[in-house]
Amino acid sequence: MADLVREIVVEASPTTIFELLTDPVKHLEWLGTEADLDPVPGGIYRVLVGGVHPSVGEFIEVVPDRRVVFTFGWDEPGHPIPSGSTTVEFTLTPEGDKTRVRLVHSGLPPDAVSDHTGGWDHYLGRLDTVA
Repeated sequence: MADLVREIVVEASPTTIFELLTDPVKHLEWLGTEADLDPVPGGIYRVLVGGVHPSVGEFIEVVPDRRVVFTFGWDEPGHPIPSGSTTVEFTLTPEGDKTRVRLVHSGLPPDAVSDHTGGWDHYLGRLDTVA
């Protein structure tokens, strides 16, 4: 299995970024067309991506304004990355009036890293724009 790591610096506070990661309505501003989020350990993470692809997992760790970790996978028959089979970790580090957002998506099959890198680069760009 492989890890994907991305970092961006966003002109927003950790509180703003945290809300975009955990509030279902705000989450849709940058990722997904439907979202069912219960950001507590064991709570559901379910986001419909592009109106077509259901991603499903559960929250593992939620530390306000600092860290969000959830399992992740695709709820599609036969998909090589099934629901909850990988882990996505967001770490928020204040840098003055900005926030460094570090994403680690771990447990990916090596042949899926490229596709997911393109996807996360796209959505992290949207996160930056929305924030």
